[in-house]
Amino acid sequence: MLLLGIDLGTSSIKVSIIDAVTNEKLVSCSYPDEEAAIISLNPGWAEQDPELWWKHTKLAIKKANASGLYNPSDIKAIGIAYQMHGLVVIDKDQRVLRNAIIWCDSRAVELGQEAFIKLSEQRFLNTHLNSPGNFTASKLAWVKQNEPLVYEKIYKFMLPGDYISMRLTGEVNTNISSLSEGILWDFERQQISDTLLEFYGIDRSLVPSIQPVFSNYGALQSEIAADLGLSEQAIVCYKSGDQPNNALSLNVFDPGEVAATAGTSGVIYAVSDQRTHDPQSRVNTFAHVNHASAIERLGVLLCINGTGIQNSWISQITGNKNDYERMNAEASQITIGADGVRILPFGNGAERMLNNKTVGAHIENLDFLRHGAAHLWRASQEGIAFAFRYGLDLLRANGITPQVIKAGHANLFLSPVFQEAFAGITDTPVELYDNDGSVGAALGAGLGSGIFSNREEAFKGLKKYKTIIPQHTSRYEQVYGSWKKILEEKL
Repeated sequence: MLLLGIDLGTSSIKVSIIDAVTNEKLVSCSYPDEEAAIISLNPGWAEQDPELWWKHTKLAIKKANASGLYNPSDIKAIGIAYQMHGLVVIDKDQRVLRNAIIWCDSRAVELGQEAFIKLSEQRFLNTHLNSPGNFTASKLAWVKQNEPLVYEKIYKFMLPGDYISMRLTGEVNTNISSLSEGILWDFERQQISDTLLEFYGIDRSLVPSIQPVFSNYGALQSEIAADLGLSEQAIVCYKSGDQPNNALSLNVFDPGEVAATAGTSGVIYAVSDQRTHDPQSRVNTFAHVNHASAIERLGVLLCINGTGIQNSWISQITGNKNDYERMNAEASQITIGADGVRILPFGNGAERMLNNKTVGAHIENLDFLRHGAAHLWRASQEGIAFAFRYGLDLLRANGITPQVIKAGHANLFLSPVFQEAFAGITDTPVELYDNDGSVGAALGAGLGSGIFSNREEAFKGLKKYKTIIPQHTSRYEQVYGSWKKILEEKL
């Protein structure tokens, strides 16, 4: 019996096939090989074509099937992880009406801030735990205000993972965790947010049907099953945003446990049993995958938009063409502090932890006679680690004090330079595991289908790769002080 995990990322679609008996990963692959483009028609805008997501999903699954390492018809359960906070709108024939407005799009910031100010008298932060910000509900309000002809045709809006699920099953549905990341869940009333829908003038009928995170979202459509070589009995039974799913993939379910990622964006995600909210909504609280009204499990999320995307950009701009092994090797030869070069990694839209300001990326203190590409590569990774530290201080101010941080051995956490800088500046041990989002989605499907009867069965194959003990903390603290001063000058 096999499980299929789909991870809808910003850069590509990744899929993994897991043997549910042995918990062995049989194959993982992604599509496309080059990073998928982000469409930016205006400053601060970020869109992608959902039809392209679907095309790439099918090609990734077919690529995995072509490995010959398993029988595709043995796949019984499918899980989907996806880039959070996006907006997809469809008509009654399930046709996409416009490009998806994705997570790092900033066009709705002012709308969200206006809503937050006007709704503050209704205790909005206490009931929703976040500002509407530029999250999904505000993006939909932007469409209503600026593209009324599109809005009139909307049958349902959905999150990116809901769209892929719909293409597989023909069913339109969502869950509480997904709605909470769009700031559409009222935690006090434990229901869809009539408060925000009414404020924005959004008809409640546009909300998809709501199911538990672990549930049957539908069986594969016969034509889709035939095209992909899968069984018509295979069901989609788990959907989650990428960060709650990353936590799941690391077996992070309980209060006090903390996960991190450093892909296109960077995140620290801490599980809590308290309705934590930052007074300025610089960190955000969503329903975790195992959240229930009787036993609350909330994910407190710190997000940095510009992490892996900065590392990729600086690689290409220096002519390295994403040869990360070379970057990491040469950056490791440069001393801590990159001989004075400092980089702020905030060039990918408005940053929530900086009060939704668009600060931009900055390279400071360049000396053409002393500094080369390796200095930029090290300063870039250090700057990303320092951004994590800046955000972690916000989490600590909100009562989150991690004793250890778990992360997948992937993306920036593949780099020894970044590993050391992250652990050193946060002064927190980091445990790295051989797991990723697509594997997590597959394990989530095993739980959602009941193939795994409990978490112990699901995570018996989770293997720790290494533990990084904080080193050189005083030196990193010195460098961070000068980095932070530059940031504060820009704010």
